Amino acid sequence: MLSRIIFLLMSTILLSSASLPEKGPIPKTKPATAEAQKPSQKTGTTKENAKAAQEPSSAKIEKQGPAMEDTKPSVETPQAKPEPVLTIKPEDMKEYATCLSALKNMGATFREEKRIDDGKGCGVDKPLTLEKVLPGITLKPEGKMRCEAALELVRWTKDAVLPAAKAALESEGPLTAINQASSYVCRLRNNAAIGKISEHARGNAIDIASFTFKSGKSIEIQPRDEDSTLTGAFQRAVTATGCLYFETVLDPGSDEAHEQHLHFDVIERKGGYRYCR
Repeated sequence: MLSRIIFLLMSTILLSSASLPEKGPIPKTKPATAEAQKPSQKTGTTKENAKAAQEPSSAKIEKQGPAMEDTKPSVETPQAKPEPVLTIKPEDMKEYATCLSALKNMGATFREEKRIDDGKGCGVDKPLTLEKVLPGITLKPEGKMRCEAALELVRWTKDAVLPAAKAALESEGPLTAINQASSYVCRLRNNAAIGKISEHARGNAIDIASFTFKSGKSIEIQPRDEDSTLTGAFQRAVTATGCLYFETVLDPGSDEAHEQHLHFDVIERKGGYRYCR
């Protein structure tokens, strides 16, 4: 019995010594991941960091510093158009010969001149000086021009001016002179400082200032739209018929620059267009 009690005591002591300790072994620290090993880069407040996260990458790049190269396409400054090079138009020799022959056949008096080249596009390849428009009708003063301009002046005088003068001013006798204010001259239109070159500078134009008759009477070109006399009728008649022969006709009613003469020229226009004012 006593031995049984001792056995039980010994068993109790052994079980007590075999119970778990109050603290177990501490586990080894788990190795840090790659993300955890990165140093913290906290800069600015939480709001600033959130705003930076929402900004596009281009904005972030701009904040890091100026771009190395401007990627915007360069805008080229428009260049002024170069001034056209003005040259003297060469005459067609066949047409020129035909023109000279027609002048001679109609009785005009003229002389051929050397080529004119005054620079800046001014000049005439085959100029001539017209002395008499028709037999008995002098061009005062004589004028230099291209043969084509001279020929149209002769045709207009014969076919339009002489019939109108006979109908309106027969009492003044035959027409003896056509007085011109300008033929060939190197200048711009209307003697302006800037603008297009005048047809006078190419030998294509002539300005008629007045008509003189055997009686000594002269009919000067002036505004006559309201002139109900035969003189007014004569001027309006020769002005209107001028556009049958010349490509351009400017009279006192066109502008202030032509109040005292008729401007006639043979400028070439597309489609045979004529400008008559």
